[in-house]
Amino acid sequence: MKKELFGTTKTGEAASCYELENKNGMKVVVTDYGATVVSAFVKDKTGNLVDVVLGYDNLESYERGTSYFGATIGRCANRISDARITIEGVEYQLEANDNENCLHSGSEGTADKVWRVKDYSDNSITFEVEDADLQQGYPGNAVMSVTYEVTDENGLLIKYFGKADKTTIFNLTNHSYFNLNGHNSGSVYETMLQINASHYTPVKNSKAIPTGEIVPVAGTPFDFTVAKPIGQDIGVEFDQLAYGNGYDHNFAIDKKGDGVELVATAVGDKTGIKMEVFTDTVGIQLYSANFIEGQQGKDGAAYHNRGAFCLETQYFPNSINEPNFVTPITKCGEEYKSQTEYRFSVV
Repeated sequence: MKKELFGTTKTGEAASCYELENKNGMKVVVTDYGATVVSAFVKDKTGNLVDVVLGYDNLESYERGTSYFGATIGRCANRISDARITIEGVEYQLEANDNENCLHSGSEGTADKVWRVKDYSDNSITFEVEDADLQQGYPGNAVMSVTYEVTDENGLLIKYFGKADKTTIFNLTNHSYFNLNGHNSGSVYETMLQINASHYTPVKNSKAIPTGEIVPVAGTPFDFTVAKPIGQDIGVEFDQLAYGNGYDHNFAIDKKGDGVELVATAVGDKTGIKMEVFTDTVGIQLYSANFIEGQQGKDGAAYHNRGAFCLETQYFPNSINEPNFVTPITKCGEEYKSQTEYRFSVV
């Protein structure tokens, strides 16, 4: 495993980058700042390596950034209404950093911390971070870890772990922005996408908090049960698309069981790179990069809206406050574990 200094944070902490590689030449670069995926080089249909995730060349840009490129999000990914939760009869106030709501756990979430390296090999690394009781507003002194492994099946395997000394929430995800034609190749409108979800969770308004309903995708622009271009219906007049300026919604996966299973497939129209998503979670958030305009990425690339897509595996947004959703609560002393794999091939 190659390691090199990435920079020093505003608080004086050193951050490094680590390169993981499998026997096939697939390479993934991660940094301990935010336990973040910086690059993912996979082979296209001609055998050339293509970097398929958006990111920055330097640590300063990650500290300034507001898009969470490639970051590990925790303790709780996505939005929580009114930045309040109640656990075992006690109400906790979180940081209201997004339209009176809490998004991705606020400014003290895991995306903004330097994690320590717990273990590593040539093709894998485990980062670990600790959270003090009420540090983000959540109860319990907590320890969280994420393991990245580049498998010989050309997968980026991600394993999450969490444990706390009080009953709390764990809902970790990875926020990589994918463009299977290359991180600097422009719009993903022609990228084909299929999601194993016959239902999704609509939102109330532009603040993007779910209504609590789980409704069919049939007859709506949210029907990805059969593969179609991401851009095919993104401009359709539909209130849910208007609320988010595109897709920024959770899909209720058609689960076959409790384990890991294939839940989504995407294919780059130019490179032929196929990405399959395997996970054990109940939900997956499709975000069509609706608000990344004007950012300068790696190699001087100018990123624009709809120049990538995210497939964030997760509990449903605001599930702590919705009795209709599966709860993200982990009891005191119990272990939270979750697994997601982004597996690459060519068609």
